[in-house]
Amino acid sequence: MEILSCDYADTVHREAVAMLIDAYVADGMGGGTPLDDAGRARLLEGLERHPTAIVLLARVDGAFCGLLVAFENFATFMARPMINIHDVIVLREYRGRGTGRRLMRAIADEAARRGCCRITLEVRNDNIIAQRLYRSEGFDETHPRHYYWRKYL
Repeated sequence: MEILSCDYADTVHREAVAMLIDAYVADGMGGGTPLDDAGRARLLEGLERHPTAIVLLARVDGAFCGLLVAFENFATFMARPMINIHDVIVLREYRGRGTGRRLMRAIADEAARRGCCRITLEVRNDNIIAQRLYRSEGFDETHPRHYYWRKYL
């Protein structure tokens, strides 16, 4: 297994990102509608242009099987950069093989290289398998407990 940074000039990488996002959205934990062609183009252009996006791809025997999308941010209370993991995706047939763990360790290595003070992520309360992975990699709930809120525009 290899973990690669997305090379947006490589059409195979671009297609892998779109395919993995679509698989994630179609999964029970994604709960959405796969992107249409215009949505895929917006996704790829947006990630490529975003100044702090980190997109990692997992590949086994030439097949892309996992994706981690994260963004560097800044922790004001610690006055240091931080990373927020936005998506962790492993295709169903590759789960249980260490793909998610390898992606999590790769982003932790990148955070350390960048001098980050922490890594954050959100996880659904019913995604117990992902929670097990995150806990095993040193993540835990915040104290005091925080809520994830949003406002659609």
